[in-house]
Amino acid sequence: MYPEGAPTSTPVQEILYWQTCTIKMMYKAIALVIEEEGLDTHPTDYLGFYCLGVRGDSQPEDLAEPETEVESNLREKNRFPIYVHSKMLITDDDYIIVGSANINQRSMSGRRDTEMAVGCFQPEFMCQDDGTLPNGDVAAFRKSLWVEHMGEMCEEFNDPGSLECMRKVNEIARSNWETFVSEEMEEPMQGHLLMYPMQVEQDGTVNTVEGFENFPDTDGYVFGKNSFVLTEKLTT
Repeated sequence: MYPEGAPTSTPVQEILYWQTCTIKMMYKAIALVIEEEGLDTHPTDYLGFYCLGVRGDSQPEDLAEPETEVESNLREKNRFPIYVHSKMLITDDDYIIVGSANINQRSMSGRRDTEMAVGCFQPEFMCQDDGTLPNGDVAAFRKSLWVEHMGEMCEEFNDPGSLECMRKVNEIARSNWETFVSEEMEEPMQGHLLMYPMQVEQDGTVNTVEGFENFPDTDGYVFGKNSFVLTEKLTT
């Protein structure tokens, strides 16, 4: 939901600020093409940003007393973001790369952190010119991961490039978000996938979600704040 560390800290807020700038740029570019082509679609039909979270309905009885207000709030609501440290890219269901590197100076300079990655594909299960979708192990892995995060295998998931699939994913993520932030959890979440807390308009304008300018149970501003103390090199 937010980078590793306290969401109110200056470094995390700086990262979130530049992340938001990038997201806004991307949605504006998509909205412009939609308008130029006269399409009856929305920018979120083509690009989505999500995060992972979990909300429970019970707690162990032997937990230590919370030491901070944030810990107390998290304990009361019993909801937590899921922090995923691995990095993975699946392209068109025919190629997957999983590794340790971040897109930053530490990982990419070649003179600092040691990183490792593995890339996999199956020559007999690649995208075809006739539109046939790959159905090998990469596709199977992607579907199993989606089931884990969204709680079910939907027919729309077989064609991840379709509008129907994108809209189904957004529907599940939006429903999970509403459950995640509700005062009382009446129904369990469907997996862990949450919509990222932002509102995208038809013209590509990106705003915070009303009532959630900060991440749930924290004072961390979702869109971040540009620091006049940190140099830009420290966040790249």
